[in-house]
Amino acid sequence: MERNLKNILVISFGFLLLFTAYGGLQSLQSSLHSEEGLGVASLSVLYAALILSSMFLPPILIKKLGCKWTIAGSMCCYIAFSLGNFYASWYTLIPTSVILGLGGAPLWSAKCTYLTIAGNSYAAKAGKNGKDIINQYFGVFFLIFQSSGIWGNLISSLIFSQASNKVEISEENLACCGAYDCIIETTNTTGSSEPSNSLIYTLLGIYTASGVLAVLLIVIFLDPIKSDQAETEKEKLEKPSFWSTFLATFQHLKDKRQCLLIPLTMYSGFEQGFLSGDYTKTYVTCALGIHYVGYVMICFSAVNSLCSLLFGRISQFTGRKLLFALAAVANIACIIALLLWKPHPKQLAVFFVFPALWGLSDAIWQTQTNGLYGILFEKHKEAAFANYRLWESLGFVIAYAYSTKLQVYIKLYILLSVLLLSMVMYGTVEYLEAKRSPGTPTAAKKKNVGPHTHETPM
Repeated sequence: MERNLKNILVISFGFLLLFTAYGGLQSLQSSLHSEEGLGVASLSVLYAALILSSMFLPPILIKKLGCKWTIAGSMCCYIAFSLGNFYASWYTLIPTSVILGLGGAPLWSAKCTYLTIAGNSYAAKAGKNGKDIINQYFGVFFLIFQSSGIWGNLISSLIFSQASNKVEISEENLACCGAYDCIIETTNTTGSSEPSNSLIYTLLGIYTASGVLAVLLIVIFLDPIKSDQAETEKEKLEKPSFWSTFLATFQHLKDKRQCLLIPLTMYSGFEQGFLSGDYTKTYVTCALGIHYVGYVMICFSAVNSLCSLLFGRISQFTGRKLLFALAAVANIACIIALLLWKPHPKQLAVFFVFPALWGLSDAIWQTQTNGLYGILFEKHKEAAFANYRLWESLGFVIAYAYSTKLQVYIKLYILLSVLLLSMVMYGTVEYLEAKRSPGTPTAAKKKNVGPHTHETPM
């Protein structure tokens, strides 16, 4: 267990360092590079490239390089994006966004595959339930990983607060905040002044160094891991053909459960995109100023991080259905309240309530959906997690695509509709699973093989 735990911690802290940089940069893109919509365009291109990457790269790279070197190589793509921000233009940001997008899917698929194999391996040796160990591993990972939002936003807030000139926001400008916002860009005049180049370069230098440390941590301390299943298949079939691995992601869609989970997976992209893009801009920056964005996102990340550990541990007692229901209720309550609320600087505490509740919900979406994929599709983990990143990225792309074109209340109605559809589809998956194993599922699940024999062949 000690060696397994060491590897889980190495991956977790590697992602913490990497996403301290990327998370901070992502939330600042629309503010730092607002001219001609360069910031939003770079994020759209990034997630579009992530979709293309999800279609074919993860199975190929994981089979060729293994999980460890896939993670290390993909992290270098994130460093390229940090470097592209030093001299932000259409010729630097867009290509480095493409590079990051191509590295994103293999990074997350390799991480999920590593945690799932490690969890099942330890469970088999210890005679424990595989899904419980996997959920615990994902809980530990997301506890550490989600705190990256705290450090990334804290760094940017502390650096930029040195130069922020607070401006009194008029009632006329406040009327343009909230769900029924004015589409025209009034938010730029309500927040802080543009930070100086020296402060921007200082921030980017810290972010780049953080990414380099992440790569070194993985290369030096992470042990390679092999799947027993992958080894036996290699003995049976020598080398898989290029097209069989290329089509693995699409072939996985033959599984009805994967198709039913698409709305839930896309919703993860929708809800994260809304909070980091629309809530911070239309509610926080508009009514309080840009210097508050970092602190609000710290609140989200702190709650998210703590709840990730909590829900990863209690899921074995409550079951995932109850947790999914809790997340849905919390998100629905937030969406309805955001439709009705008119943000005002005098209601400072309210600005932090929404990201706190959103963090609680997102912790469940992340830990339980990742764990659900690992449990349902144990025999085809690479293709399943590639699908996860594919559909989540599509949710991000759609959210960013209509970011500057629709009023916030319309986006909230879209969010609500996708959430309700997701819950219906997820309920259907649980119903199908209950029908497949109506007898004594616990006996079969202890072996980590029995309940998953219905996977579709690749």
